[in-house]
Amino acid sequence: MASVDHPRTATLPWRVKLRHWVSLKLNNFNTLYRLGRLPITRYFARRDAERLFDLVAGFTYSQVLYASVEIGLLHHLQKRPMTAADLVLACQSNPETIAMLCRAAQALGLIDKSAEHYTLGRLGAATLAVPGLVEIISHHKHLYADLADPLALLDGAREATQMSEFWPYVLSGASRGSEDYRKYSALMSATQFAVARDTVAQLALGDATRFLDIGGGEGVFARAVKARFSHLDVAYMDLPQVVAGAASSDVTPIAGNFQEDELPKGYDVISLVRILFDHQDATVLALLDKVFHALPIGGQLAISEPMRGDENPTKIGDCYYALYCHAMKTGKARSPSEIKFLLERSGFSQISIQKANSPENCQVITAFRKK
Repeated sequence: MASVDHPRTATLPWRVKLRHWVSLKLNNFNTLYRLGRLPITRYFARRDAERLFDLVAGFTYSQVLYASVEIGLLHHLQKRPMTAADLVLACQSNPETIAMLCRAAQALGLIDKSAEHYTLGRLGAATLAVPGLVEIISHHKHLYADLADPLALLDGAREATQMSEFWPYVLSGASRGSEDYRKYSALMSATQFAVARDTVAQLALGDATRFLDIGGGEGVFARAVKARFSHLDVAYMDLPQVVAGAASSDVTPIAGNFQEDELPKGYDVISLVRILFDHQDATVLALLDKVFHALPIGGQLAISEPMRGDENPTKIGDCYYALYCHAMKTGKARSPSEIKFLLERSGFSQISIQKANSPENCQVITAFRKK
């Protein structure tokens, strides 16, 4: 007897029907078992099984990485090869803990073992080499605490999160001390170097003479711009608590709150680096309107931050950064098309979405004020 399509699926595109048919066939353990034994399909079946297990066990992997950083395992092995007994003393731990952690870290490629000595593995060496990565790994304890009940987080049932408490500018009207600002500024600075490198490499500043970075923290990006374009007069603006005590002969700090204050004028290029995804659309539109009117005719805006995928979701943007921003309570990860739409609403034109060299760090969008 010929199969009859369900009324709701009869008019679906053939590609959708095909994918649904394949998913139904794979939704059977006996089928998966047979595919894992056939020479033609064995590779794909095993690869999918490994990817599925990585999804199931992923949190334990992250915690092994976190523990390896927090206990100093990677940092000690960065200095010299060490035995398990050496690591017990260096990490001030016990033999059972070090033995279990070392085997787990070795399984993940963070460390290697030759004879009785442990050394850094390729991933462990990269962890310490990437600027700011160790700091963000340690910072993840706040994100993981908020994700302990992911449905409550996604539904917005929690009034406050550890992530919103960490970033002092997120909770409007909150009274914060200077230590809070030093804490988040230090994290921002540590994780800004790779973003600054990738962003500056994609900027074409032409005949620009004055450059302003909004929300510039401790001036890491501003100094990167000055190093690449030495002829520019470069300044950066951030909260008074952030720029207090800042001193640099290369770039000029400006105290101000872009949500409450007018932006300085006289700059022909303004940048927003990792700013938009901290805020909801209404705040972003208000900021873009301020930037538009602060720029002269022909002035350029440069936006740089990690972004979601457009038609195809990405693990970096739609999984990690989308959840991270959501946990901040005011954040929102966007796709390049969504940012382009907001720019057009604010009056910008000649919008260009640059090809991302390192999408895990950022993508760059430039736009101009033409009228």
